[in-house]
Amino acid sequence: MASFVAKEALLGQKVMVVRCEDIVISGSFIRNKLKLLMKRNKRMNTNPVKGPFHHRSPADMFIRVVRGMIPHKLYRGSAAFQRVKAVEGVPEPFNSMKRMVVPDALRVTRLRPGRKFAHLGKLASELGWGYKDVVAQYEEKRKEKSAEWYAKKKAQVAAIGKAKEACA
Repeated sequence: MASFVAKEALLGQKVMVVRCEDIVISGSFIRNKLKLLMKRNKRMNTNPVKGPFHHRSPADMFIRVVRGMIPHKLYRGSAAFQRVKAVEGVPEPFNSMKRMVVPDALRVTRLRPGRKFAHLGKLASELGWGYKDVVAQYEEKRKEKSAEWYAKKKAQVAAIGKAKEACA
């Protein structure tokens, strides 16, 4: 997913990634957790405030991966990196917009059946991200609202279809 986002940003597209907590990483959960825990030990000896920052939220983890795929120190890369945003869940202005799925980035198309994988949200919550329950609660409310909207829209389309049949 990150490589597709990086490529689109470099091509000049603004990209907003939603529901970062559901992003899938290949490899078992334990292996990924140990890898991140080992990375967390690295810091700057003289002043850790300057050192490598260890992000705990799934959106920040994803953004960091995208940053590694963009030449972020050059002007072109910096501009591309500013066009990428990522959030957990689907916040207010984006819940009513049409969302896109990248078929080539889906787990079903990328990983062979039986391969192990880990969700970024679970990894993040194990490493100190404290908002997993809050995001899940908001997502539940959003899904209920969108189900109501979809039922209303479906009824409206059916009524229009009936009216067209009656006229014909």
